[in-house]
Amino acid sequence: MRQSYRIIPIYTADVSGVCSALYELGGMTVMHDPSGCNSTYNTHDEIRWYDQDSLIYISGLTEIDAIMGNDQKFLDDIKEAARELHPKFIALAGSPIPYMNGTDFPALAQVLEEETGIPAFAVPTNGMHDYVYGAGIALEEIAKRFTGEKTGRIQARTINLLGVTPLDFGPVSHAEVLKENLKACGWKVLSTWAMGDEPDAFLQAGEAEVNLVVSSVGLRAAKVLEEKFGTPYVVGTPIGSYTERIAKALEEKEQIPYLKDRMQGRKERKVTLIGEPVIMESLAAGIEEKYAYRVEVLCPLEETDGLLADGDRWVHGEEEMEEALKAAEIIVADPLYKPICPKNCEFYELPHIAFSGRIYLKKLPVLGKLV
Repeated sequence: MRQSYRIIPIYTADVSGVCSALYELGGMTVMHDPSGCNSTYNTHDEIRWYDQDSLIYISGLTEIDAIMGNDQKFLDDIKEAARELHPKFIALAGSPIPYMNGTDFPALAQVLEEETGIPAFAVPTNGMHDYVYGAGIALEEIAKRFTGEKTGRIQARTINLLGVTPLDFGPVSHAEVLKENLKACGWKVLSTWAMGDEPDAFLQAGEAEVNLVVSSVGLRAAKVLEEKFGTPYVVGTPIGSYTERIAKALEEKEQIPYLKDRMQGRKERKVTLIGEPVIMESLAAGIEEKYAYRVEVLCPLEETDGLLADGDRWVHGEEEMEEALKAAEIIVADPLYKPICPKNCEFYELPHIAFSGRIYLKKLPVLGKLV
């Protein structure tokens, strides 16, 4: 039963991650599912749903079509919608049922591209991974196909922000603070992946001097851009005064600055942070630098390779997280973690949309101003 959750929720699924990453890019995202994935996404995970239009649809997969493998209806519906709406691209995202049926999404995407003339790609989601996996692969596809050709032109002191979605950062105004922090240190943002920018901004992504991966969602895209344009990347979130350390790393093209900044705390009491690895590690480094507390990061998300400092760890499942928190004195986490925390600990709320949805939206902090 180690994989069951009795008290806390799970993080946003990979299908919602795809939709969130591609929401503002002018394409059409189709979730192949009876209906559940769409209602979960638009009522819990997407804060832009009622204020900003996007072409996000559900296929309405029926039981008989699933059993009989009738993919033609799926293709016909997409082609009809594409003829009417003229999307810039078509993205196909799977759910548990077509995953169990072995639906060949890459083949379906190829058929759609050939028959409509619209770029189409599949993201191999199945509802069994978290949002970082889905959003990361979606932005990876954008980096491969929609960033133009290498020109050799580089704009000095410019960057692309990779991995910016509301699931981690909240409204677009919060993302603007990250840009302001970097601007104050002399860096100009060419494009933000993928919130608050026009899709055409991505065409000049190859002209950036360096890329900044502000969450693990952007890591796959950074590797593609490095291979495609030779652009180096730095991993870290420009949070408050810690932005100066990020700016120094950008100048030195230092990949993960917070790994060198960690474990500097001197006070006996320890702060425990729970959440996405890049943001939490950057916050931890900022706390240790400014307040001299010892900080540990517990990351429940699956993509953490190379992103966690020594002493920090990946935690799998509710039972393991509850065990890891038994001796915690000061905990900073989403409010929905509180029921599994020790009763005598000091608990500080840090809402995370990818965990608690819109419940604490009004309490959502501006990450760029935290330390």
